[in-house]
Amino acid sequence: MNTQTFAFAKQFADNAFKAQAIVLKSFEQAANLQLKALEQQSKTTAAFVAEAMEARDFDAARALWEKGVTLNRDGAERAVAVNQELMGIAQNTAETLGSLSREQQAAGVAAAASTSKKAAR
Repeated sequence: MNTQTFAFAKQFADNAFKAQAIVLKSFEQAANLQLKALEQQSKTTAAFVAEAMEARDFDAARALWEKGVTLNRDGAERAVAVNQELMGIAQNTAETLGSLSREQQAAGVAAAASTSKKAAR
């Protein structure tokens, strides 16, 4: 019985370690994705501000207005795309953790059934 208990505890610890690694990998992917999006948005904003500083007349300001509207729309589209990718990462993580949990649960049920059979003898 002790051997089965230790085997179950070892498997539980191994699965906990796997779950931690999965979550950390997902956090890394999410952070990387967000940092890339932030970097792109910062570059775009800096270029827009630099162009705004050079606007000297009404026509340049009008062109700048149109470019600002386009940049805002592009930024919103990028934000939606990043959020969709983040949801994909979260979904994959949840599915992987769910399968790991089901494996652990099945192992626990099998260990409990084996222990109860031996105790019944």
